Amino acid sequence: MTRIGVFVFDGAEELDFVGPWEVLTMWAKSFPDDDVEVFTFAPGAEVVTCAKGLRVVPDQTIDTAGRIDVLVYPGGEGNRAHLSDDAIKGWLNKLAADGTLMTSVCTGSLVYAAAGLLDGRPAVTHWAYLEVLQGLGQRVDVRKDERFVDDGNVITAAGVSAGIDMALHLVQRLTSVERAREVKKLIQYDPQPPV
Repeated sequence: MTRIGVFVFDGAEELDFVGPWEVLTMWAKSFPDDDVEVFTFAPGAEVVTCAKGLRVVPDQTIDTAGRIDVLVYPGGEGNRAHLSDDAIKGWLNKLAADGTLMTSVCTGSLVYAAAGLLDGRPAVTHWAYLEVLQGLGQRVDVRKDERFVDDGNVITAAGVSAGIDMALHLVQRLTSVERAREVKKLIQYDPQPPV
């Protein structure tokens, strides 16, 4: 089984995690033979209040989540405190060392950079934080024009809606192009903004 943990915390940007959640749970529920479990988890068991006020009851906590094969780490003002949180950074480094595929959306990549996970690697974040990302870590190769950057065991996505693209890429990477296209059709994702 592939276990995908979607991290939530106070101040997380809603679409950063709900977009990937929709893609990944549609995959898991529509194709049970692919043997995928998707769950939310948080630092603690209490209700999480996100950036725009959405309240989320996490399925698990950092301590109870168990094995995480893929981590989805969202952005949002709430993760700024994580930049200097040694416990969070140590936890992220342990996950990476244990073989977890580390993915981030929007400013989630800032925390990865602060933890040293992006040193010498290509990465992206929300357009308004590209210079901040450049200043974190060591020699982060900021790819300002990319929707997402896959660099092996770390995948970073640009702002907010780019998390949907990254999640579809995950489905493709973990299964096939055909499966990703099936999921894309199920969620009727065909971005053609009206403005």
